[in-house]
Amino acid sequence: MKTTERYGPKIDAALSLWVKLARAHDTLAHLTATNIRTFNLTPAQFGAIECLGHLGPMLIGDLTKKHLVSGGNMTVVVDNLEKDGLVKRAVSAEDRRAFLVHLTPKGKRSFDKIFIQHAEYLAQLVSVLPEEEQLELSRLLKKLGTGVMDRATAKEKINLR
Repeated sequence: MKTTERYGPKIDAALSLWVKLARAHDTLAHLTATNIRTFNLTPAQFGAIECLGHLGPMLIGDLTKKHLVSGGNMTVVVDNLEKDGLVKRAVSAEDRRAFLVHLTPKGKRSFDKIFIQHAEYLAQLVSVLPEEEQLELSRLLKKLGTGVMDRATAKEKINLR
């Protein structure tokens, strides 16, 4: 039995989209985090390794922006990855006050091994949609995200970054 209030077609559609999007995100986030933990990594650690594995060395600040986490949190993530021998910090040639983070050989081997396993797991999860629908949903989500960002106020945009 539905008990949802009705606010008009436009608002009802927006609310329905939001609920479905949030529930799908939560389900995928939970399942992928559980899979990532099988590699003895946290989702944030995996994200940092994935980013460095695909994009190469970068400043902690850039790594932070890629993952939408606080600088303090990313510093802890990098500290722990460094303790495990997966990443190394090096002074930036352009700015001696800044540090580049890069994968160590052990980190590169780890990335090469675990990323494809995780990607295959994710592909299996989303296979409930045919590939054409996955591509269409990706296109629509990008359109939604960029369109919403375009409409956001300057203050809202600052808070998103």
